[in-house]
Amino acid sequence: MSEATNISVRNLQRSVRVDVAQLECFARRALERVRAIHPTRQSTLQKIDSVAIVFVGKRRMADLHWRFLGHRGATDVLTFDHGEIVIAPDVARGQARRFGTSLGRELRLYIVHGLLHLHGFDDKEPSDIRKMRAAEIKVLRASL
Repeated sequence: MSEATNISVRNLQRSVRVDVAQLECFARRALERVRAIHPTRQSTLQKIDSVAIVFVGKRRMADLHWRFLGHRGATDVLTFDHGEIVIAPDVARGQARRFGTSLGRELRLYIVHGLLHLHGFDDKEPSDIRKMRAAEIKVLRASL
């Protein structure tokens, strides 16, 4: 059993300025907070050695969204069981405007969301969504 101690953040897009160093520091703190929550199912975080957070452009995200989920268009965040969290800052910027929050908050939310998925949380059923949202709020508050 492994504890994912290595976490990296890479920016592979140019449309939206992101502070990779700041988000990597946040991701390390959030990872520790997520680990402190009892997983609802078997946790991938217990099996992997590293987590990679990758920022991609809208076009790349749309391609991944179609290829892996069969859905058209870009989404905000995708999480893969091998420990990769893919985030589209373009989508995050739009969501931040829509919900009246900051880009930074949206990106932090997506990092936490991805980490919770890796820790066994799901967001398919209404009861699971409520549990995940409560965990997101708890981790976000504790990680700032």
